Amino acid sequence: MVASCARQRFFQTDARLPSAPPLAATADSARVTAGRHYRANALYNVFFGRHYRHVWTTPVTVPVLKPQTVVPGGLQAGKLGGGFQSTSMTLLGANGREYALRTLDKDPYKTLPRLLQKTFVLNLVRDATSAINPYGAFVVPPLAEAAGVLHTTPQLFYIRADEKGLGENAPKFQGKLALLEEKFDGKSNLTPAFGEAQNLEDSDDVLRARYQDPSCQFDQLAFARARLLDLWLGDWDRHEGQWQWAVYEQQNRTLYRPIPKDRDQVFYRFDDGLVPWLVSRPFVVGKLRTFKPHYETIAGLVKNARFIDERALNEVTSAQFQKLALDLQSRLTDEAIETALHRLPPPVYALEGARTAAALRARRVSLPTAARTYYKLLAREVTVVGTDQAERFVVQRLTDSTTQVQVYAAKGQPMYERIFRSAETKLITLHGLGGEDTFELSGDVMHGIRVNIFGGPNRDEVKDTSRVRHSRRKTYYYDTRSGNTLEAGPSTRDRTRKGVETHAYDREGD
Repeated sequence: MVASCARQRFFQTDARLPSAPPLAATADSARVTAGRHYRANALYNVFFGRHYRHVWTTPVTVPVLKPQTVVPGGLQAGKLGGGFQSTSMTLLGANGREYALRTLDKDPYKTLPRLLQKTFVLNLVRDATSAINPYGAFVVPPLAEAAGVLHTTPQLFYIRADEKGLGENAPKFQGKLALLEEKFDGKSNLTPAFGEAQNLEDSDDVLRARYQDPSCQFDQLAFARARLLDLWLGDWDRHEGQWQWAVYEQQNRTLYRPIPKDRDQVFYRFDDGLVPWLVSRPFVVGKLRTFKPHYETIAGLVKNARFIDERALNEVTSAQFQKLALDLQSRLTDEAIETALHRLPPPVYALEGARTAAALRARRVSLPTAARTYYKLLAREVTVVGTDQAERFVVQRLTDSTTQVQVYAAKGQPMYERIFRSAETKLITLHGLGGEDTFELSGDVMHGIRVNIFGGPNRDEVKDTSRVRHSRRKTYYYDTRSGNTLEAGPSTRDRTRKGVETHAYDREGD
């Protein structure tokens, strides 16, 4: 900080201990540390946090990666990944299978604005990686299995300093600890664990299909189950890029079931120093939630997943969230927790196993309460989206406290149905997208939920016969001024104007 410049030599050059003898050519394991550079004195810890420094600096014994034999048929180097922090590479296996190799340690250099990349700020941001338990991701698979959530199964390896089996990019991995896991993308990567799945796709492809074809839908209950598991684990970094999707054909519908990946942020510990405590305040960087026996601010914990949550959880009710939370309580037993935590290297389990187990048990008790808070955040403003085909949106103001929304495809097939309660929901937003859509609103009530309608680029028709007597305007229609039909009622507000930006919708998080 005094020099106001980034340290040129921040990372350890080799994960093996400096005093270790040369590694034998036939060695199956190595004694390593995940990150000796995170060691700090007591005064530094007071200001910048102890985090998981003791875990990063504790020697552990791990297998040595042997690309030719690690899986049947061996692995060959593929393309280098494009991550902003971890160094990653696709490895190609037999029969078209693919794997991801990703370094445990991170370098957030690219995440900073260029003006800050050579300042002390880079030192601080790099040092904040010590808030991650480097071995946390290896605990998750048994817990996901118990929870009924699809998952990857990462393995931990040391990559020799003279490893040549990773192609021209081998120097980027030599001497490092890395995580190797399956890549669940494309039919060639299907396994029996996915049952009758037809394909594996990433979020971009799934979102594109969802908004093109009304028969393509998220399995929202499966996603809600996965998201509650995220809350329990304290995994705050669950944006849309952190998911793959298994594709199932059921009753003339295509269902997408979630596969969480990249579990680097589970058990995150950040606010145990003066500076990170200030940074993690909700009004500064509220998403950096520390894993504790109690849940910190749920709004911060789910902030990074807001985009995908709004699109894949807009039909799940409060009762369904509670049922899922209770089911997870019964599945995530003490035995399951202990089995999972013993996937930590033994010295790390000795340091963190008991404390993590106690926190997981405490969070399990209050999971229904956390689910209720999470649901309330989701329910406050809900967006219901059609596709590029023609749909019929039906809104019925049933009572002062309830409003029903139904969406039908062109041939009358139901796409969506939910009853909203005014105590929970303040705004319902409807997006027709492409196609010639119709919006029908009815009901005569004293109070009601505001409904925003965005028609889309094609000809749309809105017929509003609803009346909300204690408010002059509860239906707002946004669209282009020409080419559409509006039959306004006493509660309608006409917000049509020139310009297609009126009905723009972010489909893929761009």
